[in-house]
Amino acid sequence: MHYKINTVCVILGLLVLNLSLLNGQTPTKTIKGIYGSPHAFWEKGYHLRDLGINAIFVHSGSLTPEMVEKAKSEKASVFAEFATLNGKNYVEKHPEAWAVNERGEKVEAASWFMGVCPTEPGFREYRMNQLRQLLTEYELDGVWMDYVHWHAQFEDPEPILPETCFNASCITAFSKDTGTQIPDGTTTEKATFILENKQEQWRDWRCKVIYDWTKAVKQIVKQIRPKALLGLYHCPWVDGEFDDARNRILGLDYSLLQNSIDVFSPMVYHERMGRSPNWVSQNVSWLGKKLKIEKKSYPKIWPIVQAHNSPGIVTTSEFETVLKGGLASGSSGIMMFTSNAVAEDEAKTEIMKRFYISLDSIRSSD
Repeated sequence: MHYKINTVCVILGLLVLNLSLLNGQTPTKTIKGIYGSPHAFWEKGYHLRDLGINAIFVHSGSLTPEMVEKAKSEKASVFAEFATLNGKNYVEKHPEAWAVNERGEKVEAASWFMGVCPTEPGFREYRMNQLRQLLTEYELDGVWMDYVHWHAQFEDPEPILPETCFNASCITAFSKDTGTQIPDGTTTEKATFILENKQEQWRDWRCKVIYDWTKAVKQIVKQIRPKALLGLYHCPWVDGEFDDARNRILGLDYSLLQNSIDVFSPMVYHERMGRSPNWVSQNVSWLGKKLKIEKKSYPKIWPIVQAHNSPGIVTTSEFETVLKGGLASGSSGIMMFTSNAVAEDEAKTEIMKRFYISLDSIRSSD
C-alpha cells in the first residue's frame, strides 16, 4: 500500500515538474551574458565558454544563421533584442503613426530616439509580422522587447518627457476603452480636456496600452517558440523619480507587466545616466523587492550594465563594480552594453572572464 502511494506521488510529482517546466516556473542557470555580436570575441580567438559566457543578446537585425549555430555549439543561449516601439524609418513613410503632443504637433526625435503611436493598427501589424518572421527563422531561447514605452528619452541625466499621444488613433481608443465622452474641438482642446478632467484614467489607460503590447508579443512567442522567454529592456527609475514619470509618461506599470514579462532587464547605465557605480546594486535590489522576486519562479531580473565608454568613461574598476552590482539581491543574470566595448579592452575582458567563471564556483558550492 505504501509502495503504491509513493509511486503515485512520484508520478504526480513528475507531472507537476513537467508542467512547471513548460510554464517556465523552474529556476534557471545564472545568466552570464553579453549584449551585441560575439564576433568581437571570436575574432580574437576566444571561445565563449572560456570566458564564462553562457548567453548572447543580439539585435534581431544582426542575427545570422551562422552566429546562432556557433553560439549554440559553444553552449550559449541566444536571445534576440526586438525593437518594438521605435518608429524611426516608419513614421516618415506612415504619418498616421506619428506621435502627437498636447499641442497637436508631431513630436520631434527625443535625443536620438523616435517613438511611434502605440495604438496605430498599421504599425502594430507591421511589428507583429516582423516578430513572427524572426521567430520562424531562428531557434531562439527568448525575445527581449526594447523601446517599450511612449515617446520619450530616459537614458540621459536630464530626460525628455513629452506628453503623448494625442493623435486621432489614441484619442478614439481612449474614448472607446474608458467610456469617456470627449468634446468636439481641435487636438489641443481635446488634449486639454483629457489632462484637466481625466488625468488618472488617461495615465492608467496608457499603461494598459503598453501592457497589451507585451501580452500580444508573448502570445506570438509562445505560439511559435513555446519554450522561449519574453524579456524586457526598460527604464530603471524607482517609484517617484521625475514625478513618477516611469508610469506617468513612459507607461510602465510593474504591477501589470509582471503578468506578461518573464525577465526584467533594467537598463542601469550608470555613466550615461549620471549615477555612481554603486547605484546599480541599489537599483537592482529595489526592483527585486518591488517585483517580489522568488528564486524558483518567474519573473526574473537580468539587468544590463554599462561597459561602453560613450558617453563618459567607464573605468575597469567601475565595470567590475557594476557587474557585481547587477547580480545584487533578486537578480539571477547579468549582461553588459556592449560586447565590443569589452572585447576591445583586455582589462575589461579579464574582469568579465574572472567574474563569470567565479560564479560557476559559487553555484557549485551552493
